Amino acid sequence: MSDTSARSDNAARPKGRLIYRQNLVTRLTHWVWAICMFFLLLSGLQIFNARPQLFIGQESGFEYNNAILEIGSRAVDGQRIGYTTVFGQEFNTSGVLGLSETPSGPRLRAFPEWATIPSTQDLATGRVVHFFFAWIFVGTLLIWLAFSLFNGHLARDLIPYRRDFKNLPRDIADHVRFRFTHAMTYSPLQKLAYIVVLFILFPLIILTGLAMSPGMNAAWPWIIDIFGGRQTARTIHFLTMAAFVIFFFVHIFMVVAAGPINEMRSMITGRYRLSPTRDDDAEISK
Repeated sequence: MSDTSARSDNAARPKGRLIYRQNLVTRLTHWVWAICMFFLLLSGLQIFNARPQLFIGQESGFEYNNAILEIGSRAVDGQRIGYTTVFGQEFNTSGVLGLSETPSGPRLRAFPEWATIPSTQDLATGRVVHFFFAWIFVGTLLIWLAFSLFNGHLARDLIPYRRDFKNLPRDIADHVRFRFTHAMTYSPLQKLAYIVVLFILFPLIILTGLAMSPGMNAAWPWIIDIFGGRQTARTIHFLTMAAFVIFFFVHIFMVVAAGPINEMRSMITGRYRLSPTRDDDAEISK
């Protein structure tokens, strides 16, 4: 096929209508959350490095080992290795976890320098950064919730209804086949994903964070009991952040697969181009 024919085919191909999909508050809170999560993750790993173990219950063992996760280093046949133990099963993670290589030599740290803020072992600074962005995160969530209730974004675009559950199997099949339709509203799978993140993961990570605060324990002693102990709250907090990391990579992958220009334009300018079929349906329904 000649270049002229290819250009004519592209020109003849119909384009969907460009609509205003994301309002300013949604876009701003989206990017503020992204920035906050970056600093919360890396500063959180800095805090975790001070005690690179996870436990269940009220206490962590000192004279006995009751850790469900442990990252560290030890000597084996005269050589230092990094290890990660999960439910008693040990894995050699030298070079990544427990022991990492740096230009100045090996470092005996749970998470390496490039994965923490600050890069050096500094618990005090890590806690300051973590709490600073945690309160911005919480404030942004409250602002988003207030505006979403006020302008109807929550009920109109995010709450899944009966028709969404009815169309869910087909939507899952379309995503598995990478068949994406750019519609005016979120798909059933998108709605469920955002509901889980906004109303399960967000509150869970906030409440478990508060449960680890001595000040909040004094004001709200019941918050520890909700999670079955301070150490359980810490473990849930860590695992919830791991779930956020998984969601982030899946989210980025889906943005790229669905068309990064259209998706990024939506979250920067608010403008979103519909698929031609959806555009035709919208015109017919008028």
